[in-house]
Amino acid sequence: MGLNVNKKRKAFWLKQLHQWHWVSSALCLISLLLFSITGITLNHANDIPADPVTRPLEGQLPDSLLIVLNQRQSGPLPAPVQQWLDQEFALDSTGKEAEWAPDEVYVALPRPGGDAWLAITLDSGELMGEVTDRGWIAFFNDLHKGRHTGTVWFWFIDVFAVASLLFALTGLGLMFLHAKRRPATWPVTLAGLVIPWLLIIFFMH
Repeated sequence: MGLNVNKKRKAFWLKQLHQWHWVSSALCLISLLLFSITGITLNHANDIPADPVTRPLEGQLPDSLLIVLNQRQSGPLPAPVQQWLDQEFALDSTGKEAEWAPDEVYVALPRPGGDAWLAITLDSGELMGEVTDRGWIAFFNDLHKGRHTGTVWFWFIDVFAVASLLFALTGLGLMFLHAKRRPATWPVTLAGLVIPWLLIIFFMH
């Protein structure tokens, strides 16, 4: 009787672990590929050639918007100015904090895979700046690091991390249930734990 109970309990946990394991693996698959590939590109960043492309910005803020701009003394640029910049230069300055001086306003616009900045003279409305694009590899590397990626991507990384943790823990549970029939399970798992520490102790200086 006890043997049957144990078999039923094992079958229950096998079913549950398999279910959660494949769900978490499906959720993590594409992101695991992305983070694994960008882990390689980040590790070899000095060996991968990069040719940043810089585009200068020059323009003139319309008088109506210049009046609106001069009514602001701190915080982000006024919404109408942000919309104009998006239409004219494809620059998204929404929510970006500006640096206000007596004669000009400066906005830094860092983004994944590139950088940008602009300055607007407050008396004349003259605009100048630069947009730099470091390429697709830099873009995906910045996604990996969560660099200048915004709040949504910040939370996505947390959700992805939780799903990856679930994937790993359900895999560990499956290994535990199958370990009796696979003698190499725990030696290989132990090697996965010990090898990184040996590398850290003996080769990281």
